Amino acid sequence: MRIRPVLVFDGDCGFCTGSVRLIERVVRPRCETVPWQRADLAALGVTPERARHEALWVTPTGRVYGGAQAVAKLLLSAGGAWTLAGAFLTLPVVRWAAHAAYRLVADNRQRLPGGPAGCALPSDRTRRT
Repeated sequence: MRIRPVLVFDGDCGFCTGSVRLIERVVRPRCETVPWQRADLAALGVTPERARHEALWVTPTGRVYGGAQAVAKLLLSAGGAWTLAGAFLTLPVVRWAAHAAYRLVADNRQRLPGGPAGCALPSDRTRRT
């Protein structure tokens, strides 16, 4: 069993990698961070399809949270004022809005700074061809 949670993200995406590096410096979550491309996904209980779809927070007991809820767990782990922000993201109405905002960003990350066309999710690539 792992001692610390793990944040799994897309290491091939400049936007995602830059965001995680900023979060590590500013928020200082209590977790390991690993690109899904270098993670032992089977040991984490995660499929490659899910790891490509969203950032994931994997607890030491193996529970997996994705997308906006992964962000909420990350914030909760950091302590201090970040805990309030993380708790806020878990409230029902806020959770739904956060999910929608996360999907909007994730589905368009190739258009964001550091997000080359390779960041497009597979469903985005098929729509363009």
